[in-house]
Amino acid sequence: MAKPTRSRRGKTPGRSGNAPQTYAALDLGTNNCRLLIAEKSASGGLRVVDSYSQIVALGEGLAASGRLSDLAMSRAMEALKKCADKVKKHRPVRARFIATQACRAASNGRAFVNEVQRRVGLNMETISPKEEAKFALLGSLDLVDPAYDFALVIDIGGGSTELSWIDAKSATARGVKGCALRPPILGWASFPFGVVTLSESFTGEDRYLQMVDHIAGLMRANDAATRFGPLFRARRGQLIGNSGTVTSLAGVHLGLDRYVRSAVDGVSLDLAELMTTMARLRDATPDERAVEPCLAGGRSELMLPGMAILDAIFAIWPSDRLRVGDRGLREGILLSMMHGANGDTRNRNRRRPGRQSAKRPRAEAPAGASE
Repeated sequence: MAKPTRSRRGKTPGRSGNAPQTYAALDLGTNNCRLLIAEKSASGGLRVVDSYSQIVALGEGLAASGRLSDLAMSRAMEALKKCADKVKKHRPVRARFIATQACRAASNGRAFVNEVQRRVGLNMETISPKEEAKFALLGSLDLVDPAYDFALVIDIGGGSTELSWIDAKSATARGVKGCALRPPILGWASFPFGVVTLSESFTGEDRYLQMVDHIAGLMRANDAATRFGPLFRARRGQLIGNSGTVTSLAGVHLGLDRYVRSAVDGVSLDLAELMTTMARLRDATPDERAVEPCLAGGRSELMLPGMAILDAIFAIWPSDRLRVGDRGLREGILLSMMHGANGDTRNRNRRRPGRQSAKRPRAEAPAGASE
């Protein structure tokens, strides 16, 4: 995927003559609400028209109560109203509005999604972890290096972590359209922990090591550890990370005075050097982490659980380098719609429970056989 480009500010595309089709993708996660509105560029990538991002902490308290709290739902509803207003300005728009782990896991998640449709008019759908893995791949496709046989795409969220192992050579050969229609995913797994849920579940001075042990135990119990672990230890696999944890960590590692997307997106980092940066942040006090320029806006509080997840991943599926992508589900959803892999792209209010993420996530499909 070509890096998203941005059209002239304030210009709403016309809808007459040969005006390009406008697409919108909304991702309501455990921690953030994000909207991206774009057109298809001449190269088949994205030309960004408008965007929105707001921390809503929808999953706040979910780990303890099993429910979305009234306050969290109110925050999310306000953000969703702003998203709806932006979408209206660019109509007609082909769109998908998705919810992920918080709404999958919460006992009142379905009721909240229905209330969003009634009050805001956004016909949202709660997608499965497997769909998340596919969209994460599409959003990161141009980061795949065919010099490797395999790639592991890492998507660390607020309430869950999605991992997908792909055939790197097939991904490159198929391109965006081919991967949108038939993703070369060799295996995938969704784990029911993210930066928010881990932060709420582990406390105390030694919580970092506790988190790493907990995460590594769940990941090693997954058959992907034995299926793909030896391949990565043989240095046949590439690591790609596209979540807030990874991009923020990259910004700190690069010593940026402020977070700059163009400096981070696509960068390839030496894993041994990156782990030195992780160790420095791990050993720092909360106040010391809070003054890091790239950890503003509350991100510093979530870095420990995010790095604990990365620590476990690096131990089980090692590589020499980590490729960083500042893009996520929204980009993958947009590309899926643009390249006709979405079927009917009108919003369908459907719930697809992520059964595999409940207790024992597992990788699908035998190694060496893509879907």
